[in-house]
Amino acid sequence: MTGRHQPRAAGSPWVTGSAAADVHAHTTRSDGVLEPGELVRQAYHAGVRLFAIADHDSLAAYRDLTAPGAAPLPPGLHLVPAVEINAVVGGLDLGLPEGELHVLGIGVDPGDEAFEVLLAAQRGARRTRFLAMLGRLRAIGRPVDEQVAGVDLAADDAVGRPTIARALVAAGFADTVDDAFERLVGHGRPGYVPRTGMAPVDAIRAIRAAGGIASLAHFYDAPGRIPLLRELMAEGLDGLESHHRSFDEETRAAVGAVARTLGLVETGGTDYHGDIGPYAEAHGELVMPEALVDGLRAAISRTRCPGRP
Repeated sequence: MTGRHQPRAAGSPWVTGSAAADVHAHTTRSDGVLEPGELVRQAYHAGVRLFAIADHDSLAAYRDLTAPGAAPLPPGLHLVPAVEINAVVGGLDLGLPEGELHVLGIGVDPGDEAFEVLLAAQRGARRTRFLAMLGRLRAIGRPVDEQVAGVDLAADDAVGRPTIARALVAAGFADTVDDAFERLVGHGRPGYVPRTGMAPVDAIRAIRAAGGIASLAHFYDAPGRIPLLRELMAEGLDGLESHHRSFDEETRAAVGAVARTLGLVETGGTDYHGDIGPYAEAHGELVMPEALVDGLRAAISRTRCPGRP
């Protein structure tokens, strides 16, 4: 999303309906634009049957959709509890974008209280950063306080930069969300504030302790980072997102080869946020081979998540 991951090759065709699974998408409970129920509806209509909402630092969407009295899920859809943790590498100079590794927790137990305490701390750090970025934008003459007035910071949602980027567009300070990131809130830009929170090893350990699969998200540098991957595997990393929507065929092949060589579970997803079109368009760019989906189902069946496939 927002140009922060490697783009697909120009002219890459859509393969509409090619992905029966998507275990990486976002809703309004973090930095997406669709409510959880609407995202599920659109994903199901696009042909997805194994689906995970992986909001940043939050399992609220899964709880909303599975709470007593909630509308029934579409028939045949398996909804998997998941989360994405933006882990901070701290003082380590690993040459990573913004000094972060994003770790997906797929199939975590949504009732794990210790895990929820850690996620709540992450969300608290997000709110602090959100307010600091609003202050920086005011200082450079790009205030968006009016545009974010509807954001309830007392709620338990995981606020993030895309919300501020959309506000910059609404205020006329940027043409698109991508433009807002490129000029104002991206790494090193005048409105940027560094993230604080869990380190990658802590995120991996927490996900594993909560019974989930810890998978690195959109890590297109994987072929050149084998030593790092081995270090993380020693701490519990057991998956690699080899089929992110933004990956072209060459990248999918290279990252997938790394996963298979190291014995990591291959995962994949649209990373849908909603800023550049409906879910069906993102789904049309996602390639998820049947063998990958089968392997993912088998891995999820070994987690502690409820209603395992």
